[in-house]
Amino acid sequence: MAAGMTKTQLVRHLAEKLELTNKQSAAFLDLLAETAVKETKKNGVFVIPGLGRLVKAERKARIGRNPQTGETIKIKAKTVVKFRVAKAAKDTIAPPKK
Repeated sequence: MAAGMTKTQLVRHLAEKLELTNKQSAAFLDLLAETAVKETKKNGVFVIPGLGRLVKAERKARIGRNPQTGETIKIKAKTVVKFRVAKAAKDTIAPPKK
């Protein structure tokens, strides 16, 4: 499987397409990431139109099993972050089969 774009490659690509400096496009990416984290923490959701949304979700406590010993263990409740891909992006990347 091929590796994805690195941050440096993404910064250069944005700078080239938007006619910005590498420093400006890196600052934009950093600001976007910072804003996404703050808004998700504060409101529980952050939407990037056309791409998807970051969602904060609560997981209930549950009973699990240690795979090595088979012993039953208690797994505590916790907060997790999920990324839900927008339908438009999902359909473009992996079109539904007919």
